[in-house]
Amino acid sequence: MADPLAELTARGVSIWLDDLSRERLVSGSLADLVARDHVVGVTTNPTIFAKAISRGDAYNAQMSDLAARGVDAAEALRALTTFDVRAACDVLRPVYDATDGVDGRVSIEVDPQLAHNTEATIAEARALWWLVDRPNLFIKIPAARQGLPAIAACLADGISVNVTLIFSLSRYEAVMNAFLDGMERALRAGRDLSALASVASFFVSRLDTEVDARLDKIGTVEAAGLRGQAALANARLAYQRYEQVLASPRWTALDAAGARPQRPLWASTSTKDPAFPDTRYVVDLVAPGVVNTMPEATLRAVADHGQVPPDSVHGHYQHAQQVLERLRRLGIDYDDVVQRLEDEGVAAFEASWDRLREQLTITLRATDRGAGHGR
Repeated sequence: MADPLAELTARGVSIWLDDLSRERLVSGSLADLVARDHVVGVTTNPTIFAKAISRGDAYNAQMSDLAARGVDAAEALRALTTFDVRAACDVLRPVYDATDGVDGRVSIEVDPQLAHNTEATIAEARALWWLVDRPNLFIKIPAARQGLPAIAACLADGISVNVTLIFSLSRYEAVMNAFLDGMERALRAGRDLSALASVASFFVSRLDTEVDARLDKIGTVEAAGLRGQAALANARLAYQRYEQVLASPRWTALDAAGARPQRPLWASTSTKDPAFPDTRYVVDLVAPGVVNTMPEATLRAVADHGQVPPDSVHGHYQHAQQVLERLRRLGIDYDDVVQRLEDEGVAAFEASWDRLREQLTITLRATDRGAGHGR
């Protein structure tokens, strides 16, 4: 029987899980996914942690300790999330070692409220790097304009970075430039470039959600025919730009100095529209040297009925450009779409972080009262 996940791996796609929780760690679920389902990395975000911490009782013991210490919600939040990420890094460490640091990575995001504050983002990234203290960690930094110099600064400091919330081709080009800048600075500082790594998380399905809603409002036959095409076209053109960077003199010099490429990572890969196959944003974005991070439901769908082609990116660049051009002629403003998605993405993570802080404040107080601490 064919194993689509093994086929995906053989095509050069690294399978990462877009989820993490204490329950997944304690139960051995993450370890099983690594052992049996070709999972070689983990990504997290504020929304994932908000869901994890709000469910079940896996965090009760640590919450009790935090309440006894009288910590505030912000400190508790970082203690809970860095504990999970540190533990996940340990689960993935054998993968990290076996792949010479290419995979086996776990990501943790800076406070999304700092997305538009360069210096605060750098400071938070340094703090998280120190708190987790694992070589296979990625610090996630949003690709907002203010995040670009933070990306370069962190790499220059020897911090591996997952750049998140990339929607536009122009912003992706800026992210890759920041990566090159940071690696060049690290080289000048005498750092071992082979110890540094980075991925650039290009968000996929959300683009179709936004564009298709605008196409539905247009309501023409041509508009209907373009539904579900924008996201794949955008991602494929992003990969084309990645290849262009790999062919550049700047990268050639870094490669000779031992640097690793900043791999494209396909994020937001669950299908939001039931009219489309639930494996769409995995099997239609197969190319060597990419990461695809999936929620478990998508991973299971691919394992069950995914039809994995040898390559579904190369050979599609011209058609992808034509899709974006047809959308433009219909009045779909690409720049407006991607900026809205970036703003909404940052706002959504901020809201998740705020709700989680509020929840932790209430829980810490209740835990403290229930235990009679301080009396």
